[in-house]
Amino acid sequence: MARPPATSLPAVPLCVLRGVPLRTPVHPGRFLQKVFLTPLGISQSEAARRLGISRRRLHEVVQGRRAISPDTAVRCALHFGADTRFWLALQADHDGFAAWKRLRAAAR
Repeated sequence: MARPPATSLPAVPLCVLRGVPLRTPVHPGRFLQKVFLTPLGISQSEAARRLGISRRRLHEVVQGRRAISPDTAVRCALHFGADTRFWLALQADHDGFAAWKRLRAAAR
């Protein structure tokens, strides 16, 4: 099968081609707070109890000071219905942006 000509590729902004994030990705903990905990009226203490993790661990995740681990991602997926890969992808996007910022600053 012949390859399609390069002109058939969709138009992609130059900043995306260079790997420049268009915006700061949301930390999965902040997403958890904004989309699930606050609208459902669930406190961090109650959420930690339901997830089977310590309040401190959940608080650090929600504050964006701690990464969401695969274990926590599975727990969130089981309790809130979002896929484990979704939570881990949020974390990967956040981590990738942080690395990009660090490397960009070091290159200057």
